[in-house]
Amino acid sequence: MQEWKASAFATLVGSMPHLNRQKAIELILQSVPEIPVWPQLSKYKAEQMMIQYLEGLPGIHPGQEDLVVPTDSSEFETELYGFYEEYLEVDSGGRDLLSSRFKMGAETGRTFFEFLDAVNRANLDCRAIKGQIVGPFTLLTGLKDRQDRALLYDERLAEVVTKHLAMKAKWQIQHLKATGFPVIIFLDEPALAGFGSSAFISVSRELVQKLLKEVIDAVHESGALAGIHICANTDWMLAFDSDVDIINFDAYNYFDRFALYKEPLGRFLAGNGTVAWGIIPTGDSRITKMEAPESLADRLLKGVNELSGTGLTRESILSRSLFTPSCGCASLTEETAERVLTLTREVGRIFRGYL
Repeated sequence: MQEWKASAFATLVGSMPHLNRQKAIELILQSVPEIPVWPQLSKYKAEQMMIQYLEGLPGIHPGQEDLVVPTDSSEFETELYGFYEEYLEVDSGGRDLLSSRFKMGAETGRTFFEFLDAVNRANLDCRAIKGQIVGPFTLLTGLKDRQDRALLYDERLAEVVTKHLAMKAKWQIQHLKATGFPVIIFLDEPALAGFGSSAFISVSRELVQKLLKEVIDAVHESGALAGIHICANTDWMLAFDSDVDIINFDAYNYFDRFALYKEPLGRFLAGNGTVAWGIIPTGDSRITKMEAPESLADRLLKGVNELSGTGLTRESILSRSLFTPSCGCASLTEETAERVLTLTREVGRIFRGYL
């Protein structure tokens, strides 16, 4: 797709605490109309971050309450064969992706489709429209076999889950592109905050890069921009060395850790990459209520000014910047989440004034 410039606009991570779908969608269209995002309403079990993307996976059945995949069952091999048969049909163009096992169902896709209807009814002039999908590393570390082993350590399932998510991303992009706006898909990878820890000491960088690459490539092949959201600190070279277009992180709490990567950050921005600064705090509602748009903008601007070692000016950094909450809002009260949306909108407005 053509080069896309962020130009200091605001968007959201995705999750919201509301039960009223129309209210959540209207709040988003009012707060971030330039880059609206469909909300994941995780109070509905079917829309929780990992569960929403399980439909169609071998070993996962309707109504299943846990994240355990019976990889040692006699039925599993048959389901695995059926998965690959349909995957190859869709991948070769022999079957329509939109009606395949990779689609969102009636419950998992309810808010998604209501959002699309609202966008199509509204008279919006969007710079882009944003969606999200759980990242492969996070899903593979969250799913377990019956021996309580993460599926990340099962080569068969690591491949299946990654291909499954790649197709889920393509399905979502097809629907979002029908709005006529550029599309952004974020891979939500909170588990990457644990990369390199004792829990994942045996996981290689090469494996993580391979998992990310297949989904990112699928996003690009579908004509969309790929972003990655990691809500805590990690080895940021995992993101810089990937082919993502946008890196989103908690800039309120972890700016200093991220800023240690000045040189790769400079190369990333110079190569048309975008940083989505998660400067609006969502981890503590008391802090969210204390902060104002001006205090948050000042906090981030101080850090941006210190990045002059990248060889880029403040204006050039901001022109390739987006502004978001530090993480999703699902754990907040509706009142606090709505304040986060207001703060996000106003911080973006302040920074656009610098361009």
